[in-house]
This record gives sequence, C-alpha cells and structure tokens, in this order.
Amino acid sequence: MKKVLVTGGTGFIGQHSLPLLFDKGYEVHAVSSQPINSSNPEVHWHQANLLEPAEVSRLMFQVKPSHLLHFAWFAIPGKYWTALENFQWVQGSLSLLQEFAQYGGQRVVMAGTCAEYNWDYGYCSEKVTPLDPKTLYGRCKNSLQSLLDAYAGQTGISSAWGRIFFAYGPHEYGDRLVPSVIRSLLQGKTAPCSHGNQIRDFLYVKDVADAFVSLLESPVSGPINIASGQPVPLKDIIYQVAEILNGSELIELGVIPTSATEPPLVMGDIGRLKDELCWQPQFSLNQGLNETITWWKNQTDAYKN
Repeated sequence: MKKVLVTGGTGFIGQHSLPLLFDKGYEVHAVSSQPINSSNPEVHWHQANLLEPAEVSRLMFQVKPSHLLHFAWFAIPGKYWTALENFQWVQGSLSLLQEFAQYGGQRVVMAGTCAEYNWDYGYCSEKVTPLDPKTLYGRCKNSLQSLLDAYAGQTGISSAWGRIFFAYGPHEYGDRLVPSVIRSLLQGKTAPCSHGNQIRDFLYVKDVADAFVSLLESPVSGPINIASGQPVPLKDIIYQVAEILNGSELIELGVIPTSATEPPLVMGDIGRLKDELCWQPQFSLNQGLNETITWWKNQTDAYKN
C-alpha cells in the first residue's frame, strides 16, 4: 500500500488534503506539533517538532512513508514575510527530506509560493518568469526548491514543487482579505478595504489541496503553478461576498492604504497544470465563496468575539 506522510496536516491546505489522499488509496499519516485527539480511522496522527532533527528521525523511522506531502511552514499573517523562522524551516525541510530518503521514500511534493517570482512581470510562468523574490519568505522558499531539485537529481527521488498563488476558503486566518470581509459583514460592521484594483489569481482551498494530491500521484517533476489562471480584481471578490451577504453598503473601498510597490497584477500560467497534470479546478469563485461564507456562519465564536 502507498503510505503518505503529510506535514502541516492541521493547516489551512493540509487538512483538506487528508480525505482526498485516503480516497486515493493511501495509508495516511499526518504530523502535528501539538497532540491530536482524533477518532478518525482514516488518518494516523503523529506528534513531532519538525524543527528538531531527532524528532524528525524518530518520525520517519516509525512511519517509513513511500510519499511525502510537505505543507508545514511558519505562516502567521503579517509576520511570515520577514520572519527569521523562514531560515529554520529551510533547515528543517532539508532534514525531513534526507530522513525521508534514508527510509526508502520514493516521491516528495513540497509547497512553494508565487512569491518566488519577480512580481514586476505580473504573469508568472514556470519556464519564463524570472525568479527574483522580494521577501525573505519568498527567498527561503525559492532556495528550498532549488535544493530539493538538486537533492532529487542526486539521489533519484521523484520530486515536485507546487507554487501556491492566492488560496481562500474554510479555516483561513480570520484577518486575511476574504474572511475579514465575511466576518465584518456577518457582524453588521463596515469592512474597510484598499482600493481593490489589484488583480490576483485566487483558488479555492479544496481545489488547491486536490491539485497537490494530483501532483503527488503523478510523475510530473519540478515547479508547477497551483492557480486558477483566471485573475480577478480584489474589489470584485469583495463585492461578490457582499452580494451574497446583502451587505454592499458596508464595504469601504480605499480606506486601507496600499504600498507604492504593490504589483497591479499577479497571476499564474497554468499550462503545466492543465497539460501535464491534466487538472482543472472543480469550484467556481461563486461556489467557493458560498462555501466559505457558510463555514464562517457556523463559527459563531469566531465572528462574535
């Protein structure tokens, strides 16, 4: 049986990948830094600090996975762009990769970011757009991708790297754009936003997870964009949320200032995703936003506090 280890299994994307992997016939193992009390027989949970090499070695010895899906990283909004923890996660990820190989691992897929690209170009293509990240987060992710590629080439392990664009959906941090607007409107409060003219490539989190599972299942190697290929202005997303919640009068565009260096367009070329992986999104923007709003409505404590 195929045996997969998922890091970041309780995270925004990782948790959505677990049932998909089980449905694909994997024995699913997931790791968390905290104890997990789960009666779900589909997932074998493990507790480990992935920044501690001894714990990583113990984990890999116990699980001996054939596949590795690596989402774990420092991801606190507003902090991860410049956090020194990014360096620790490069080191920790390399340790994880080496232990995976030592215990017979065959296929590894790691999560990257569109922030690895030079956003001055707007349109981000794996084969054309220069890799010139402007943030510490983007530089560390890009460095790890290069090291993964070199390590795989040297050891013969099959590897791929999914560059995530702008994911949204249930379990997202509450102060990010989509959930912040939803939470404000659910409370009947105004939703202060920027001008909203920035054009971005959003993809529903369940589609993001499904794309990663498909990538893990495939022989596709190297970096591949995980995006919709259908960019939209932020204000269109904001007003679509408002329309669903009948709260358009609560939207305040232009209240939050934007940086002069903020790119007007960031979108992903999904040619590899469609042609080599034969994958396409299952959720429209409207479907994804409706599911996200329904989820937040059920998080009573989350939006009333």
